[in-house]
Amino acid sequence: MRLLRPYDRDILALAVPALAGLAADPLVSLIDTAFVGRLGRVPLAALGVNTSIFSMTFVVFNFLAYGTTPRVGRALGEDDREEAGRAVVRALTLAVLVGIGALMVLQVLARPILQLMGASAELRGPALQYLRVRALAGPAVLLITAGHGAFRGYQDTRTPMVVTIGFNIANAGLDPLLMFILDWGLVGAAAATAIAQWLGALVFLWLLLGRRREALGIRLQWPSLRSLVPFLKVGCDLLLRTGSLVGTMTLATAVAARVGVTAVAAHQVAHQLWLFLALVVDALAVAAQALVSKHLGADDPETARAVSDRLFQWGLLVGVVLGVGFFLLRPVLPAFFTDDPDTIAALLDVYLFVALLQPLNGLVFVGDGIYMGAEAFPYLAKAMIGTALTAAAVLGLVGPMGWGLPGVWWGIATLMGGRLATLAGPYLQGRLFRPEA
Repeated sequence: MRLLRPYDRDILALAVPALAGLAADPLVSLIDTAFVGRLGRVPLAALGVNTSIFSMTFVVFNFLAYGTTPRVGRALGEDDREEAGRAVVRALTLAVLVGIGALMVLQVLARPILQLMGASAELRGPALQYLRVRALAGPAVLLITAGHGAFRGYQDTRTPMVVTIGFNIANAGLDPLLMFILDWGLVGAAAATAIAQWLGALVFLWLLLGRRREALGIRLQWPSLRSLVPFLKVGCDLLLRTGSLVGTMTLATAVAARVGVTAVAAHQVAHQLWLFLALVVDALAVAAQALVSKHLGADDPETARAVSDRLFQWGLLVGVVLGVGFFLLRPVLPAFFTDDPDTIAALLDVYLFVALLQPLNGLVFVGDGIYMGAEAFPYLAKAMIGTALTAAAVLGLVGPMGWGLPGVWWGIATLMGGRLATLAGPYLQGRLFRPEA
């Protein structure tokens, strides 16, 4: 594929910084996993259960990013910076309110949540300690999410990159200090993450409401409840979409937990690796959200379609490269995360799934970004619900059929294949960028 065709400069200008920012979070999660893996199999399994809980709790509110980016981008395309600023304030307001609510729910319902996740008696003690400490960063996580969405809408992925790398470096530095030097163990890993996330949230607030407020057209004015209604409608669609997605992945972890401690420990490593590789491709989805919304805001659907076509090409290429590279690391990568031979053996049983899913991820993640840039949120919600139910049916058979951990990953493969099929229909038929779409 020849580089620097039309639109490549715009795509790469957004995607490359976004890549660094997106890769930072899962990279530090991998570092967390590696550190916790040195504590033993039980702490690693407890981390795996909590990772899914926090994904379900906070990633489900990604509408604070996905809903903000196209609204800010469209406003810029229409040359209305004041409306862009109002969208940012609404997102930050919702982030604080929802974050406080999530924190309270996690603290009050910590034990039932762990039981629902299938955590065994052996895991519940350490998992509960981790959950209660990590939950303290609830509002911070959502403020960071809203901050990402705001800057992406302004066609700026460099600022979120710098902030994200900064607080993740803090996290990586705090891990060994709190876990081993102060001997806090698994609780130290949770505290390191929570402290770092609050640092990141405060920096985003300072940039948006302080240093760059006037340049971005942001006014310090509390939004009315009525002004939040359109945002909440988008949020409902994205909650259904993201909730179905994350719920399916959470179900996969719960099924793995019921297979056994070794299985869920291996699944934690495989899942983190899969997320890391998938989010590398998601950098292209960030570019898609920003560019498609901007061109549609400028009433230029032809350019939006041309940019989207090029983004799909990039997504497939990057997915293939990631899949091949990951497969070639098979002899050495598992031992980096754990020295337990049973966990390594279980991980190798599903390693090929992670590699083969990468080209599929490339197309799916880019497609999601294009649809979000076009604000086709109701369709994304309906399509994801149907796909998630299909994948859940496969996961429901893992226990009765004795498929073990490979069966869990067949369920994940079903989810991704269904997502691609539902994204392909309206796009190939040319319906996505029509006004009625």
